[in-house]
Amino acid sequence: MPKVSVIIPSYNHEKYVRYAIESVLNQTFQDFEIVICDDGSTDNTVREIKKIKDARIKLITLKSNRGVSTAINECLRHINGKYIAHLNSDDAFLSDKLKKQVAYLDDHPHIGVVFSYAQFIDEKGNVFTSETHHHSFMNHQKNRNRYQWLHYFFYNCRWLWHPSMMLRKSAHEVIGDHDGRLAQTHDFDLGIRLSLNYDIHIIQEPLIQFRIRAGNKNVSANTLQTQIRSMFELAHVLKRFLKIKSTQEFLKIFPEESKKYKDIIDNELIPFYVARAALNVEHVFHQKFALDTMYDLLQNPSIANKIKKISNFSYPDFIKLTGSHDIYHIQHIDHQNNIINQLTEQLSNFNSLKGITKAIFRKMQSRLEEIISRKNF
Repeated sequence: MPKVSVIIPSYNHEKYVRYAIESVLNQTFQDFEIVICDDGSTDNTVREIKKIKDARIKLITLKSNRGVSTAINECLRHINGKYIAHLNSDDAFLSDKLKKQVAYLDDHPHIGVVFSYAQFIDEKGNVFTSETHHHSFMNHQKNRNRYQWLHYFFYNCRWLWHPSMMLRKSAHEVIGDHDGRLAQTHDFDLGIRLSLNYDIHIIQEPLIQFRIRAGNKNVSANTLQTQIRSMFELAHVLKRFLKIKSTQEFLKIFPEESKKYKDIIDNELIPFYVARAALNVEHVFHQKFALDTMYDLLQNPSIANKIKKISNFSYPDFIKLTGSHDIYHIQHIDHQNNIINQLTEQLSNFNSLKGITKAIFRKMQSRLEEIISRKNF
């Protein structure tokens, strides 16, 4: 069996996939297999993969595009290695990536997954530095224990360099597959599930190359469409925090909650405690997640009575919250309508003034013509 299974989901990356695969083949650590799943590419990606002759490469092809999570899961069904390394088909490994991460996991059996920093490359493979790019913050992350990471993930909804990830196969077997319903946040969702069970570690040096494509062509590019989709997905991904096992674990993740409340004593009410914490976050998707969670909890009479008894929170309190948290931006829409109405009125007044000005101008012009005519006479 190979020590490492490198999995590569590919889709329409004929220009980059060879570079990605060769970055694995050129590793200083050679005990690996490469499992590639092409997700129904419509360009020459599959042909480029087949040009590379190496017995360690397994290629699975899907007839139609089914999403990155499905492609990753298909790869995972064909792996044999002890460790699993992820790689996007437009990114690349630096030469010591596998060697350093394998050594770290070998030496730290309590760590479930290891990451690294990334080096930016452009479409031509040229290295560049950009501290203004929205991904650059990930190259400054420091190590935390898993409770601190869960706290960070909950309030910031940001993940690490997913293509730098190497995890134990045993960890994958515990947390399960990527969620095929998610496009923008499937890796973040996986990260929460990992952190609920394992410590993670970042090797604080670049071990991968992350390609920034022009024209926002990256799947993770900060476009309007990805922002809309991300907000929908995050409201669902936050549900993973409802799986916190005990109030002791909850307070390790949310230590500030113990200073606000003295009712965190019942494991069955952990979803309520999580929702209450989310309700104080300004993000709309946090507030929607919070209200949806409370709504579901209060449907159960037994839970509703327990929440009322322990936390002094009942149906009227919930109803008050649903009227005070504007998760659908009604106030914003109303504000915009008022602005539109004001501008419409100003335009109407301007047009009226313009008409009056024209009338005065015509009158003055007529008077001037009359004076000139008399003078000539």
